[in-house]
Amino acid sequence: MQISPTTPCPCGRGPAYSRCCGPYHAGQAAPDAEALMRSRYSAYVLQDVDYLLASWHPQTRPQQLSLDDDPGQRTQWLGLSVKQHVVTGADTAEVHFVARYKVGGGSAVKMAEHSRFQRIDGRWYYRDAVV
Repeated sequence: MQISPTTPCPCGRGPAYSRCCGPYHAGQAAPDAEALMRSRYSAYVLQDVDYLLASWHPQTRPQQLSLDDDPGQRTQWLGLSVKQHVVTGADTAEVHFVARYKVGGGSAVKMAEHSRFQRIDGRWYYRDAVV
């Protein structure tokens, strides 16, 4: 899925995509775990599987990821709310967020997650979600 550089960023932070998540999708390292988490949300909106896999921690990354839903059952992302970003160590952090979405013509659903991130060689990676 393509997005105009001047379109508001899907992550909801405010600036245009080209000044928000766009640079991370193009290869720039996210400065912190919250920025990485927001860029991953935007990647889900844009169905950027390559970015999602590249930003996943090597020890927890799936071999493959498919976002190709049946067109009638496609996930529509509706919004993101970051509740908390906590630095837990020199190279670790956690982000609590709520993402809203709906599948096909269904009702909107809220997904709350407490995600853990780790920085390796100056780059942040999504590690896993705390259950």
